[in-house]
Amino acid sequence: MKKFIVTYHAPLDAMQQSSQSTPEEMEKGMNAWMDWAMKCGDRLVDMGSPLANGLTLGTDGSYVPSHRGVVGYSILQADNMDEARSLLEDHPHMGWNTACQIEVHESLPVPGSQL
Repeated sequence: MKKFIVTYHAPLDAMQQSSQSTPEEMEKGMNAWMDWAMKCGDRLVDMGSPLANGLTLGTDGSYVPSHRGVVGYSILQADNMDEARSLLEDHPHMGWNTACQIEVHESLPVPGSQL
């Protein structure tokens, strides 16, 4: 079985919208995520967590705030990309804001690694 890294992307206004949610709205949002996790079952290796305050690091040692809008991650396992993609159908992140996106990447073995 292969491992897939899922990153969740959202614009700044979606983050601001989320910070103004009522406790009831937050609970409803978490319930949708828990329903998705249940749908995935043991294919969901790591639910992940929200991400913030990213930095873009330069080869010269410089760094600047990241503007890529990465707001979270999850790790899935699946036989192939089509199966991983099917696990992400109707994902609650996509209903949060019309500008939200999900990326899914296959994790490849490190060349020369015995792990």
